[in-house]
Amino acid sequence: MSAPRINIVGSINLDLVASAEKLPAPGETVTGASYAQYPGGKGANQALAARRLGAEVAMVGRVGRDANAEAALALLKADGVDLSGVVEDEEEPTGVALIGVDKAGENQIIVASGANGVLSASDVARAGAADAVLCQLEVPVPAVMEAAKIETPLFAINLAPAMPVPAGLLERADLLIVNEVEAEFYDDALHRGEGLVALTLGRQGSVLYRSGKEVARMPVYAVPVIDTTGAGDTFCGALVVGLAEGMEEGAALRFASAAAALAVTKEGAQPAIPTRKDVEAFLSDKA
Repeated sequence: MSAPRINIVGSINLDLVASAEKLPAPGETVTGASYAQYPGGKGANQALAARRLGAEVAMVGRVGRDANAEAALALLKADGVDLSGVVEDEEEPTGVALIGVDKAGENQIIVASGANGVLSASDVARAGAADAVLCQLEVPVPAVMEAAKIETPLFAINLAPAMPVPAGLLERADLLIVNEVEAEFYDDALHRGEGLVALTLGRQGSVLYRSGKEVARMPVYAVPVIDTTGAGDTFCGALVVGLAEGMEEGAALRFASAAAALAVTKEGAQPAIPTRKDVEAFLSDKA
């Protein structure tokens, strides 16, 4: 089949990453860290994941008119993501994420949203029809609600970070993706629609539900963990690619789990996102 076209409506950041032996407790200063910067943002990460895993991808978002914008978009541009839907904001800066990572790969993240926070419904309205649309909540809810109007057979939302949204938006979704914290926040509202709900459970793997009933489950793949930043976004992009390609639900979950596993074996969010070839080779080894 031809590659599915996926519209990603979401955030674009530059990640500023400090890697240290441990993460600081409140009020504590940790020294001796190494520093790096990478393109990031949930929307951009998921767009790059979908692209590297075989989809034709269009990104809808906002950046500032500053030096960080070029760095934030560098890998999307290099991998052939359509950036015609990315608007340069005249006033707000490109979003920045301040990320601390410890030796076990766990992280803490503070996001300064910048231009992401003013993505508008009119920005989104210019997006064309697609085989799938994927959103997150690092952009304003009205922009996500506008994305729900795009002509598509698969409308997906990664409900991160958790925040109140209209019940109708949850019920409109064909796929909701949450982690344990987000699942607790939304509770029963996740299962009121007829779509799928994907729940990621960290080291316990992931589960797919429909109408509150489990339809597929995947244990986590055992891999060396270097950095978990972006692994969830890789999972989201991969799951949407799999479903948009028509994979059976369990196979799509397995595909997404493998992609996320490979993403934690390298540093950085976007640099660590695997290719389709990487994932297929990994799954072949596990067969």
